[in-house]
Amino acid sequence: MLVGILSDTHDNIRTAAAGVAALKEAGAEHFLHCGDVGGEGVLDLLAGLPVAFVWGNTDWDRMGLERYARDLGLQCFGNFGEVELGGKSIAITHGDDLRVVRGVIDAQRHDYLLLGHSHIRADECAGRVRVINPGALHRAREKTVATLDTDTDIVRFITIAV
Repeated sequence: MLVGILSDTHDNIRTAAAGVAALKEAGAEHFLHCGDVGGEGVLDLLAGLPVAFVWGNTDWDRMGLERYARDLGLQCFGNFGEVELGGKSIAITHGDDLRVVRGVIDAQRHDYLLLGHSHIRADECAGRVRVINPGALHRAREKTVATLDTDTDIVRFITIAV
């Protein structure tokens, strides 16, 4: 399964739209947003897609956004989520709560930990857990998203030019 990963859109509709389009073009079958969605406009871009997302530290109107996401059929995990895609166990959080990050790494139960927050793309292993940060689509020198192929374990970063 090809998973499209994005984060830190901060309601920047133009770059978020370009990021979602790039992931669709790459063939993403499921989309995971690692937080700092920012607003309803970004959720509108994800409507109709198989999507799950978590909150980031700048997602202020969580009740309103969660209600809006639910109306669009989008799954909100809150601050932390777990999902199985393509036979792989994936944990997702924003990355601003280091206790949550450390807990996932220490438990060594997941194949992947997806997070954002730093606005810097990363792909590294912490024991058996592969930690992936797709980068950011706002306030980043290089705006990026990522794909994860759960069958081949290949991560590809896609630079978004806007």
